[in-house]
Amino acid sequence: MRASANILNLLLLSLLASLDLSKTQVSPKEGWQVYSSAQDPDGRCICTVVAPEQNLCSRDAKSRQLRQLLEKDLKEKMDELLPLIPVLEQYKTDAKLITQFKEEIRNLSTVLTGIQEEIGAYDYEELHQRVLSLETRLRDCMKKLTCGKLMKITGPITVKISGTRFGAWMTDPLASEKNNRVWYMDSYTNNKIVREYKSIADFVSGAESRTYNLPFKWAGTNHVVYNGSLYFNKYQSNIIIKYSFDTGRVLAQRSLEYAGFHNVYPYTWGGFSDIDLMADEIGLWAVYATNQNAGNIVISQLNQDTLEVLKSWSTGYPKRSAGESFMICGTLYVTNSHLTGAKVYYSYSTKTSTYEYTDIPFHNQYFHISMLDYNARDRALYAWNNGHQVLFNVTLFHVIKTEDDT
Repeated sequence: MRASANILNLLLLSLLASLDLSKTQVSPKEGWQVYSSAQDPDGRCICTVVAPEQNLCSRDAKSRQLRQLLEKDLKEKMDELLPLIPVLEQYKTDAKLITQFKEEIRNLSTVLTGIQEEIGAYDYEELHQRVLSLETRLRDCMKKLTCGKLMKITGPITVKISGTRFGAWMTDPLASEKNNRVWYMDSYTNNKIVREYKSIADFVSGAESRTYNLPFKWAGTNHVVYNGSLYFNKYQSNIIIKYSFDTGRVLAQRSLEYAGFHNVYPYTWGGFSDIDLMADEIGLWAVYATNQNAGNIVISQLNQDTLEVLKSWSTGYPKRSAGESFMICGTLYVTNSHLTGAKVYYSYSTKTSTYEYTDIPFHNQYFHISMLDYNARDRALYAWNNGHQVLFNVTLFHVIKTEDDT
């Protein structure tokens, strides 16, 4: 309000200053007279009082002329000022907004000052040390988690849609945190090409970093990357191949004794899935069936360097009745189908050499699973679901170790 009043005063002063007083000025000869004057001893005028004649304001022709001229000039100036009224109203509104903005800025300044004072209490090095301390405590806590028992499977999360109906994709569970390479092997037979991507993001966008041409064709989709090497079943054989991505050479190969191959004991979907290679928190495994075990599943722990069988466990679950299987913490979990309605139906613990029937459902979103493998680093299941590369989250029941348990 004070600002708008100041503007009105300025406009009135401008109006008065702009009036053409030359048209209304009356000279002393035309109606003004000298009443008195004084002089100093040298004859210089000190003061002269000039006043209008007594009849100057009478209603004569001159006074009417003066009044008309004043009215005309005032009317013209008022007409010029009328358009300024909306401008003044807008100014009042803007002034109110500016006042609100100033108040908000003052409030924000107070908040920012508080944050700055709080942050200023710690320098960068101290904050960095606190983060490192929290990371160390988290790792110590994770170390106290013993291998868990599978309780629940959620998802899937669809990462990409690509390839044929059958295939495999995987990451290395022993890779460092900064190494997130993805390997992609399309189809279950008649192929030797492995595609590599530097990250999941590159995999999704299709930005290949490297392509490997294996020396042998693979059989099935149950391959695994473990500690920088690819382990796969050589086509039309029960031979396991260890192939180094770093050197591009075969580091080891060994026949899996008595293991059925070439659709003798596949999973329910076929596809030369007789021998399933997998890894978990404990190490490298092979899951297969033999005539000696009446076509039931055999679990073998392998030496990752020589592929020698370290120990084997014979189960009573028919390999041909299994949809897929995966290892978590030394326990094999078997699904009852590769189609809609599949669930984890059977588990076998290599620690206790005992089995149990389970009922853990999961959502087979795209109706046909041809690969299902657990990744211990990600604590997730990688799956190939009818041309869709998907991830399932797993919930494990953990037992916390105490110092008394060591």
